[in-house]
Amino acid sequence: MKTKNLVVLALLVGMGAVLHAVVPGFFLGMKPDMMLTFMFLAIFLFPDKKSVLLLGLTTGIISGLTTTFPGGLFPNIIDKFITAFVIFGIFTALKSFNRSIVGIAVLTAIGTIVSGTVFLTSALLIVGLPGPFIALFSTVVLPATAFNTVFMIILYPIAMSIVKRTNLTSQTITH
Repeated sequence: MKTKNLVVLALLVGMGAVLHAVVPGFFLGMKPDMMLTFMFLAIFLFPDKKSVLLLGLTTGIISGLTTTFPGGLFPNIIDKFITAFVIFGIFTALKSFNRSIVGIAVLTAIGTIVSGTVFLTSALLIVGLPGPFIALFSTVVLPATAFNTVFMIILYPIAMSIVKRTNLTSQTITH
């Protein structure tokens, strides 16, 4: 793994961490997970197993440490790790579809729903939920899905422009 790739991954995780830390919990301790968007962007830019492993673990730990959800550390770690590899798997399986902004948006929506489902399920099994699953899913996960998708539609072209201008290379950045 190249040092410049690690630096970019760290910057993306750092930006996601700041947004995750400042967004307040608004429904029974749950909040939209802004770190997901940056994790997905990092996976799209650096789709290799080592990067995905690193991203899944670091975003899970940081999300868990900055969560407002009671007992949310371990559910966050489980959620980000699983979600990172699910998105990586789908992204690499659908190479022709995933380069377009529509493909990136669809993957972001799928990833956010996977993340929310895994988080709520693992939280239910580990610490219990502060409210009904369906209420938490519909009031936090679905709005977060819409927000993350729109945010990625804005962020991805900007990131690709920066990547091209700085001659940063990765496996996918060949349009």
